[in-house]
Amino acid sequence: MSQLKAIIGLGNPGPEYDATRHNAGAWLVEALADEVNQPLRPERKFLGHYAKVRLADSDIHLLSPQTFMNRSGGAVAALCQFFKLTPQELLIAHDELDIAPGIARYKQGGGHGGHNGLRDTISALGGVRDFHRLRIGIGHPGEARQVVNYVLSRPGKTERAAIDAAIDEIKATLPDAIHGDWAKAMNRLHSFKG
Repeated sequence: MSQLKAIIGLGNPGPEYDATRHNAGAWLVEALADEVNQPLRPERKFLGHYAKVRLADSDIHLLSPQTFMNRSGGAVAALCQFFKLTPQELLIAHDELDIAPGIARYKQGGGHGGHNGLRDTISALGGVRDFHRLRIGIGHPGEARQVVNYVLSRPGKTERAAIDAAIDEIKATLPDAIHGDWAKAMNRLHSFKG
C-alpha cells in the first residue's frame, strides 16, 4: 500500500465562502495546519494555500486550492507534477451531501458522484480515479433544486459542531491512513457517529 503524501481540502476561495458547507474539505486542511502550528501560505505555483507539515512522523503536503470548486483539478495536478506524486498518494477531502453532519467516510477510487471538485480533479489527473477520498458529511437539503443554495450557505451552530467533531475524529484516524493502514483508519472513522 502506498503511503499518503498529500492531503488536499476542496472548497471555494474568499471570505464569503469560508464558512459555507462546500468548504468542509478546506476546514479539515486548515485544522491540520493549525494543529501543528504551520500556517497555510499562498503558493501561486499550486494555485492555493500550501504548507509542508510533519504528521504521524511523515512529511505531508497540505493544500487548499484557491480556485473555484469546479476548477480544483488544476491545483491538484500542479502539486502532483511538482512533487512527482501519484494519485494513490493523495487524500482529497470534500463535502458530501449523502452523509449526515457528524459523519465522515474514507473511500478509495470511484466516480465523482456529481461533485464538481472531484469531477475536475479526475479530469486534471487524466481520468485517473483511484485516489483516496475523505467524504465529510454535510447532509442534504431534501430536494435536488435546493442543493446549490444549500452547499453555498453556512451550517447552523449544531450542524457545524457535528462537522467539527467529525473533523476531530478524522484527525485521530489520519496516522493510520498516512501509513497505509486503511482498514484500521476506516474501522475507527466509520464507527464514529458524531
